[in-house]
Amino acid sequence: MGSGLKFKVSSAKLSVLLALFLVVFHNNSFWRALLKVFDVTWSEHIAFLVAVFVALVVFLNLMFTLLSGRYLLKPVAILFVIAASFASHFMDSYGVLMERNMLLNALQTDIGETYELVNIQMVLKVTLLGLLPAGLIYYADIDRSSGVKRFVRLKVVFMSLLIMASIAGVFFQEFASMVRNERHLRHLINPINFSYALITLAKRNLTAGPVVIQAIGEDAVLGNFQQPGEKNKLFILVVGETARAQNFSLNGYERPTNPVLEKENLINFSAVTSCGTATATSLPCMFSKFNRSDYSHAKGRAYENLLDVLQTAGVGVLWRENNSGCKGVCDRVDTDELVEADVVEFCATGECFDEVLLANLQDYVSTLKKDTVIVLHQKGSHGPSYYLRYPEAFAVFKPVCTTNQLQNCQQSEITNGYDNTILYTDYFLGQVIGFLKQNSVQFSTAMLYLSDHGESLGENNLYLHGLPYMMAPAEQTHIPMALWLPDVAYGQRWSRSCLDKASQRPLSHDNLFHSVLGFMGVQTKVYSTELDFFSNCQLKQ
Repeated sequence: MGSGLKFKVSSAKLSVLLALFLVVFHNNSFWRALLKVFDVTWSEHIAFLVAVFVALVVFLNLMFTLLSGRYLLKPVAILFVIAASFASHFMDSYGVLMERNMLLNALQTDIGETYELVNIQMVLKVTLLGLLPAGLIYYADIDRSSGVKRFVRLKVVFMSLLIMASIAGVFFQEFASMVRNERHLRHLINPINFSYALITLAKRNLTAGPVVIQAIGEDAVLGNFQQPGEKNKLFILVVGETARAQNFSLNGYERPTNPVLEKENLINFSAVTSCGTATATSLPCMFSKFNRSDYSHAKGRAYENLLDVLQTAGVGVLWRENNSGCKGVCDRVDTDELVEADVVEFCATGECFDEVLLANLQDYVSTLKKDTVIVLHQKGSHGPSYYLRYPEAFAVFKPVCTTNQLQNCQQSEITNGYDNTILYTDYFLGQVIGFLKQNSVQFSTAMLYLSDHGESLGENNLYLHGLPYMMAPAEQTHIPMALWLPDVAYGQRWSRSCLDKASQRPLSHDNLFHSVLGFMGVQTKVYSTELDFFSNCQLKQ
């Protein structure tokens, strides 16, 4: 029965058909972006648009021709068609770009977040434009009597190079302008985009060799910051997820998304930017000693981070996780994985709300005998299913988009759901502050909250996050940050006016490493006074 489904096609014809199919059906985002460049004048550039189409078909045909070995073309074609269908879905639906950091973030996403992205639209697209053509390729009987011959392939290669060179020569100015001014377009050419990203990721990992962690801050010690008889410090660092500063009423947003925090005596930092636009980059970067301009994934893996330096100095460290992992940051410290915790109060819906991060924490704190930093890593506002991030009691802004197919919802519905996540984060941070107040008799307490990156909610047809930093909108890089100190700390240990002044300065994730070390009184050569936003705000003892 299987043999009856087979049909003959030469490898040369299959390569051409595959290239045409990919350019026509899996490059909608690229063509939309290219037409947007010319806007209403696109008709005047019809010849150039045709040239781009021909060049892409010829280039892909060349690529598949070079891969048309006896046992290679069919599996490669099947793999590319299926992968391209997934890539085109995410580009068309959410406006994401398929580049290295986006793939890295996708590869580090857990099963729960992956499942959340599955919807009927994706299933239909992958089935009709991925699995179905892949099935046709599988049943094709490739005739290699002519197409596989070496001289035929050489002829195709020669003609392809000649055509592309001719097109480049005729439209040199247009291509030069596009390459120089519209660099993001290269991340939209499917499947070249994800192929190049995968190659660079694989090359980086294969050539890196085994990771040897380089120690930093080996000279770290606690200074004479703590006076005799003074209480031990309990510092809670809340790392938010996908929270953007624009939707915090603390930053002037018209909606009351921070009713709890507005009643607290907070230091609100209104001009803070992230290190990256995705968790896989921002999380390890914010804890590293490197500034954003110097940071790389390889450095993040190869060097110890803030938590290691704190431990070296004798500070206790605990990481509590309710997200998709700490991306290596917490590998060498005590960690509580709470994503699938059996806490009915907070985990009855299939995932745990962020309040689980405080579950049984008092038992741990009650045993502490030294300065301690606790990191709470939120699920926060992670999309696209914003409506799953908060209990029903926080569904204040309505109506809400109740699907992960954001492009099928009104932008107001998406914003409503997202604002509800911020409202819940506000409540959660209030609970953290309440927890610290309850422990203020035993400890000198403080809380710092900041997000890993922001989020696009449909502005300019962009959704979610992960765009290359150089072209990411402010919605993805402008993040909230707030500091809570007990009222008694002002005038005794810290200058409120100094901290208020610091909160108005442009800051970034670059400041976190040094500011936490400075606050905890850790002395080490890797500490920089210039990057510590607490610097000079400590009152003389």
